Amino acid sequence: MSIKSRDKEFRTSKTTYLDFKHIEMDRVLTMLFPRLKYDGHTNRFSRGKVLTIDDFLNEFLDNEEFFIGFKTNRAIVYKWLETELLDLVNRGKPGQAVAAPRPLHGNTYKFRNRKLARDYGAAEQAYWMLYFARKGKGQSVRDALKKFFFTGYDFNTDKYDTGVNVDVETQALLRLDHQVTQDARSSDEPERHRPICIGNADIMADDILRLLAYEPYVPRSVLVDYIKTLIAFHLALYHIKLLQMLPKLVKQKSVDNICSITDCSANTELENVLDGCPYRIALVVDMGDVNNPRMAELAQRSTDRIYRQIPAFVHANFIVKKLDEMADNLRLQGKMPLPERGYFDVSELLALLKPEQANNRSAYFSSRLARMIEESGSKVEDLDPEIREVLAMDLDEFNKFIEVLMAYRSKYHREYITQCLDSLLLKNKENGLLYQSRSRGSARRFVLGSKLLEVLLQTAVLIQDGGRFSTRELRIEELLDFLKNRYGLYIDRLPENEQNKSSILDRRALRLNLEAFKRRLREIGFYEDLSDAYVTQKVSPRYAIAKTKGNENKGRQT
Repeated sequence: MSIKSRDKEFRTSKTTYLDFKHIEMDRVLTMLFPRLKYDGHTNRFSRGKVLTIDDFLNEFLDNEEFFIGFKTNRAIVYKWLETELLDLVNRGKPGQAVAAPRPLHGNTYKFRNRKLARDYGAAEQAYWMLYFARKGKGQSVRDALKKFFFTGYDFNTDKYDTGVNVDVETQALLRLDHQVTQDARSSDEPERHRPICIGNADIMADDILRLLAYEPYVPRSVLVDYIKTLIAFHLALYHIKLLQMLPKLVKQKSVDNICSITDCSANTELENVLDGCPYRIALVVDMGDVNNPRMAELAQRSTDRIYRQIPAFVHANFIVKKLDEMADNLRLQGKMPLPERGYFDVSELLALLKPEQANNRSAYFSSRLARMIEESGSKVEDLDPEIREVLAMDLDEFNKFIEVLMAYRSKYHREYITQCLDSLLLKNKENGLLYQSRSRGSARRFVLGSKLLEVLLQTAVLIQDGGRFSTRELRIEELLDFLKNRYGLYIDRLPENEQNKSSILDRRALRLNLEAFKRRLREIGFYEDLSDAYVTQKVSPRYAIAKTKGNENKGRQT
């Protein structure tokens, strides 16, 4: 039995814009740029030619007035383009091709090769998370990102200032801009769906604003990498929360009132940001000490608990998707009026699971189920045994329909969601939160990479007063509380619901993990113990931003 595409459709922007695939963050940032430029819209794309490394090389060599000395060093310039300036697919392999220039400036999206620069909805998800962030942060962070990435660009004249002070890679990309003379906003109206967890959107927006406070003090390419790392980290946290949140919402047939925009208790100005959230995530994180195998086991157990939630999420997402199709059918029949916002949200879709909608569900899904089997070209007796078992179950038509989909599509989606989470967690990278050895069947575990730790530290040492950021020193225990309360990262302790079950070996492993955490801080230059006294063990900012009597912040690198 084969399932028609309409029946097996899984993606719904009501839960997430992601089409779960392997995601590259350079391409996410590239696709975020037109949405920043056009306030949520993407751009029209009409270029037919697929750009190659040689196309970029020839552009540089033919403009000697801009690129002095490039023509006599063709091989070096080619290598520079290949390694530093361009985002490539199949890098170093026979099928190597240009996806886009590295996302160092907002206008680099104009030079992407559309089929190769796919972000699978990640940029759209990131943009609308930022858009809906509360307390004015949504608009502030989008304005700040737009100003940073479109440095030197005049939106009114569509020109840029060639004298703008940026790094050589960005300057080179800006010189290409004259090649694209036509660029306009797409006329397609974007879907605007509020994230199911608005609290995570608030934290993401606040963190990016914190990072952008370092713009005068951090090299541009470094800050771009910081932002990429942070967006990947927050997209991963959001979808980890979604894995455990959506099945619970489906089970209770409603969205909690506490998760509404007005009632969500998340507050980025409090030390315990997510206090009161019923869906807080808890990730036990290993600091990578090879002499602490027990800690690796604890982190593996925590990771396995998250990934085991994927099948339940697939089931819940199928339910929301198919209820959305049912709601559209009821709307066409005049049985369900469309809300003023122009779409049915998750809470309205879940209400269709209630007993009073049983007749509507039966009528709609009995026909869908019959049509699915008819279009497969198989008789009931010729169906797979698993499908025959589902059809023989004492279930209503809706649940039979969902179970048939799960029988055929669950494994497929589980594999791709796993792949997607791995990529958002930047598996086996220094700016990631996940490690898995390359041996077959090895377990995953949460491991805090040095570069990700550096990014999170840059946000942790900032405080805001009067609309301006300044840096501070942090005691070790304050930093650990920051990582736990803000992101759900547990380094020196187990989550509260597991502490009563911890053994002596667990507590020893956590103490060793704390020592490894301090060593990592020392290695990346944020920590120096002045004495054995715990209160003097402080984390110092790498880039100190001190508030002056005027309206500006001045900083120094420590």
